[in-house]
Amino acid sequence: MTRLNAITLEGVLPEVFRGTNPDSEIWLSQITFTRGEHYLIHAESGTGKSSLCSYIYGNRNDYSGKITFDNTDIRSFSIDRWCELRQRSIALLPQEMRLFPELSVMENIDIKNRLTRHKSEAEIMEMLTRLEIDGKADERVARLSIGQQQRVAIIRTLCQPFDFLLLDEPVSHLDQRNNTIAASLIMEETAKQGAAIIATSVGNDLKIDSTRRIRL
Repeated sequence: MTRLNAITLEGVLPEVFRGTNPDSEIWLSQITFTRGEHYLIHAESGTGKSSLCSYIYGNRNDYSGKITFDNTDIRSFSIDRWCELRQRSIALLPQEMRLFPELSVMENIDIKNRLTRHKSEAEIMEMLTRLEIDGKADERVARLSIGQQQRVAIIRTLCQPFDFLLLDEPVSHLDQRNNTIAASLIMEETAKQGAAIIATSVGNDLKIDSTRRIRL
């Protein structure tokens, strides 16, 4: 599959903000995210950071303006094209994590990994060990703390090839130490694929080396 090299937003504005002129470096502006670069997007609650991730991922289209992938308007993509992109080009960690509480940690991760066959069981266990939740592998997610759940969601997100990694408040429930550990893993996995990171935050930033800090 051809690599996705650039995501461009041109005059994009959520429909809910219609008629307003937000003080933003993204909304109603032109901005390009380039594969291989790292972006930290700072936002206040209610300014549309989760909407931004959903627009880029193709989950929502309630916006004006245009979003293009390598100069092709994403509104033209078929369902099959989106499925292909979500398996091979774009990975998303949503703020709400979307884990299945009745399933174990490994079962939650395997849901993604069975589709992509991107990681071996040994590689997944290594990631669990690095994030210090290997002892929870067979535990139901409902019995984990929110911080532990967030680490599971990070690992699941990394179990696929990607050119762009979208992270919506990925470390909001992690302390500084676990933030650093998670960021190190994310940086390593992203570097292996020559991919971009687009991470949002309302205060607790993912501790990565950023190419650019952007105000939403």
